Amino acid sequence: MLEGAKLIGAGAATIASAGAAVGIGNVLSSSIHSVARNPSLAKQSFGYAILGFALTEAIASFAPMMAFLISSVFRSKNQRKKVEVS
Repeated sequence: MLEGAKLIGAGAATIASAGAAVGIGNVLSSSIHSVARNPSLAKQSFGYAILGFALTEAIASFAPMMAFLISSVFRSKNQRKKVEVS
C-alpha cells in the first residue's frame, strides 16, 4: 500500500515539469509580443525574459528532486528492517 502511494506521489511531483513548460512558453511569447510592440526596448526586455526563463526553470528542477526524495528517501518500516538486518 505504501509503495503504491509513493509511486503516485512521485508521479504527481513530476507534473510540475508540464507547468514549467507552459511557463517558459508564456515568458517567450510575452517577450516576442513586447519586442513587436516596442523594438527599441528589445535589449531590456530580453534581460527580463531570461530572468523569467531562469525562475521558471528553477521550478522544473525542483520536480525531479522531490520525486527522488519521495521514492528513495522515505522508506517503509519493512524496508528499514531489511536494511538493519543486512
